[in-house]
Amino acid sequence: MNLSYWEYKSWLSNVDFTVVGSGIVGLSCALSLRKRFPHARILVLEKGTLPQGASTKNAGFACYGSLSEILSDLKNHSEEEVTELVRMRWEGIQLLRNSLGDGEIGFEQHGGHELFLVDDSDKYDRCLNEMDRINKMLEPVFKKAAFHQTSNSFGFGQIVNHYISNSLEGQLDTGRLMRALLEKARRAGIDILNSVTVENYSQLADGVEVRTQHFEFKTSQLFIATNGFVSQLVKESVKPARAQVLITKPIPELAIKGTFHMDEGYYYFRNIDNRILLGGARNLDIAGETTSEFGTTEEIQSKLESILSDIILPGIPWEIERRWSGIMG
Repeated sequence: MNLSYWEYKSWLSNVDFTVVGSGIVGLSCALSLRKRFPHARILVLEKGTLPQGASTKNAGFACYGSLSEILSDLKNHSEEEVTELVRMRWEGIQLLRNSLGDGEIGFEQHGGHELFLVDDSDKYDRCLNEMDRINKMLEPVFKKAAFHQTSNSFGFGQIVNHYISNSLEGQLDTGRLMRALLEKARRAGIDILNSVTVENYSQLADGVEVRTQHFEFKTSQLFIATNGFVSQLVKESVKPARAQVLITKPIPELAIKGTFHMDEGYYYFRNIDNRILLGGARNLDIAGETTSEFGTTEEIQSKLESILSDIILPGIPWEIERRWSGIMG
């Protein structure tokens, strides 16, 4: 692409900070830079027409880790490390809420609930036995005992007749969140260019030369915020993790409310606009889902459909409206 004098001067000259990726991480990075450097020229480059990756493709959960997921993490990490991980999740959600406002992001606090299959009742018993210990471990984060038992009030099938719930968890509207972040960035004078893929870059004595599929330019500093795709640009041990999702057509009188997890967080679902949004099953094919390629597979989609029929909506007819995937890091 041959850029005109005006194009280069207006968008690509005297750039102080360039951020690669316009998802939650990238836009939050750019907004933080604007707060620290109010007069800097800040540029965000996004390879998709919309924010790519997971920021516009997730399930909209404001969650901090189900009890079985936390116990699984404790097998490989210390209590201090797991507590810090939960703290970062908690503080990240509060930062988004305070920065953008609950109304702007559609935040609702209906609690989060973990379901346990009858065939896996031993896991439920183990979680129940560990609940008090984990509540004490995480009390410095939540300032209360977050986990507690609740009854199966929504009539899910084939599960133990109680959930383990966290009343502090909530849900949000992913699309509204990203629109709010984009609008805030633009109001802050941050330039955002879409459909621009950064192919590589070179460190210079006085900055960084950035090469895209369309043009080259120089920036004083470069920030990589592409999450699951980061290893394509920098040598970091971050692996991509694909998550597949489906959503039903509207279901009349759908009373399910809250966010729901199963099997150490590998399955998750919620009610959005009287539809069931269901995702997960990555644990069926960890190797195959360690990919940066978008797409769905028959094995995982079939498993999600069986959970929809047998557990979430037993005896209730449904139709799938849309399927997609997101790439986490």
